[in-house]
Amino acid sequence: MGFRERRQQHKEQFKMEILEAALDLFSQEGYANFSMRRLAARIEYSPTTIYLYFRDKDDLLFHICENFYSILLQDMLEIRSKGGAPEQILKVVLRNYIHYGLSHPELYKVVFFSNPQLYGPPEHFLSRDTMSLRNWRNICEILDDCMASGVFRKMDSHTLAIVFWSAIHGLISGLIFTKDFPMPDPEMLTDMLLDGLFRGYRR
Repeated sequence: MGFRERRQQHKEQFKMEILEAALDLFSQEGYANFSMRRLAARIEYSPTTIYLYFRDKDDLLFHICENFYSILLQDMLEIRSKGGAPEQILKVVLRNYIHYGLSHPELYKVVFFSNPQLYGPPEHFLSRDTMSLRNWRNICEILDDCMASGVFRKMDSHTLAIVFWSAIHGLISGLIFTKDFPMPDPEMLTDMLLDGLFRGYRR
């Protein structure tokens, strides 16, 4: 490995260290109380050094979110590449999403409950190539495949994707945030939720 490659590797590693520290700070202090100065103190570098890599706290949060969606996208593409019935692919993808969210509760909270306008106004979302949009398009494609194969009745896949996401997002959020109520086993809840969703939209 040459000097340039080693330097680039060091830069990427340092960026990841910054993002990991930023995630911890967002999780512990919240979006409103987050500051670049607090982050700099945590990693023992000057704020100026962080600004060489990230513009501001929204830029940091954006990269945290994109890393989250990148992992989900890689998993989804791997699941799709193995082939199989569209219904089974969708079930595996949804279960993977739920499992990942529950396995990384602090990350999930930071991604979805920090800045609701991080990706800009709704009308801009579909025009910007992001990991989030790529995830969304893949989900819609899987739902289109389910409708084409006769699993679900015909409808707008964008709307149906919102319904499915709202359901699993609600399940994940409920299990993460509920601390004072005896919640059932997550696997059982997942089974019941997916069974209800699939039954409700079958052809």
